[in-house]
Amino acid sequence: MKRILLAVFGILALAFATLTPAFAQSKGIVYYLVPTLLDEFQTGSVSALELFLKQTGYEMKTLNADNKTDAQQSQMNDVIALKPAAIILAAVDFNALKPSIEAARAAGIPVVEFDRQITATPSDFTSVAGTVEIGYVAADQAEKLLKAKNGSVKGKVLQVLGDPGDPYTLDIQKGFEEKMKAFPDVKIISLPAMQWEASNAGTIVADQMLANPDIDLIFSHAAHLSVAAVASLEAAGKKPGDVMLMSSNGAPVGLDLIRKGWLNVEVEQPLYAQAAAVAMFMDKVVKKQEIKPGEYDVLGLKSTVTKEAWGPNIKIPGAAITKENVDNPAFWGNQKPPTDTVTSVE
Repeated sequence: MKRILLAVFGILALAFATLTPAFAQSKGIVYYLVPTLLDEFQTGSVSALELFLKQTGYEMKTLNADNKTDAQQSQMNDVIALKPAAIILAAVDFNALKPSIEAARAAGIPVVEFDRQITATPSDFTSVAGTVEIGYVAADQAEKLLKAKNGSVKGKVLQVLGDPGDPYTLDIQKGFEEKMKAFPDVKIISLPAMQWEASNAGTIVADQMLANPDIDLIFSHAAHLSVAAVASLEAAGKKPGDVMLMSSNGAPVGLDLIRKGWLNVEVEQPLYAQAAAVAMFMDKVVKKQEIKPGEYDVLGLKSTVTKEAWGPNIKIPGAAITKENVDNPAFWGNQKPPTDTVTSVE
């Protein structure tokens, strides 16, 4: 009888195991090559991708390139040799990684671009925020802020970019400046914070507040750059509200700056949805099945897949965060991951 019971328990344990995420991990290992872990978006992307990929049956391993192109190229070579189910790449330098992407795909390993679009060579899937659209949203917010302060849309804006080798920041700049062309009385000063270093952003703000003390609005392309901007403003004797501030990724530090009165607007980059989209389409990527263009619901956000020259591309919208809606748990900066489970697209 004891043997029979043990056998029954064994069968039940096996059956239970097939229903758990642990069993689902047998779909394979996916490597995520993250460019850096310097800011909260990047660290958040690791945990979000890991969470959603586990829900769709994949195990994820992460390699951090510390913002070094040569390190990421070496990591690509190492990972190709391991023959994983797929590689998720957020490139340090979108041009320099082109040969590595081609080498991986030639070896039969699908490559997913995350957050940073690479158009120079085909990939198997790309999941990005609508970065040009983030620039549009930021421009709408700048229009409102300048009009409220100056009576009309006029004034001086300091735009602190990220690293100019990163298409994320270039797209935001493109969208922002494209829409701000409608306001010729607004002067925009644009300078890059090389390597996305907060200290570089702080230096830019300190120098520009001396050269242009009449700056009305500072628009940084990431919240951690705004933290450095605030430090420079404080060092110059400024108080919250003396100079208007905006950022564009929705990180926790940005939301804290809104609550403290320093930051007027964060334009969110939809981290959770970007990561969920990768997990939703991973089966099709791994099996090399067609990903059909169209609209998809990703964690409640209406997102669009298009077929581009570089492969299927999903673009997910962001939103403006202000003091009125800053506590909304849907924003990733509030660090409350969605409780809904994502499922694979059939």
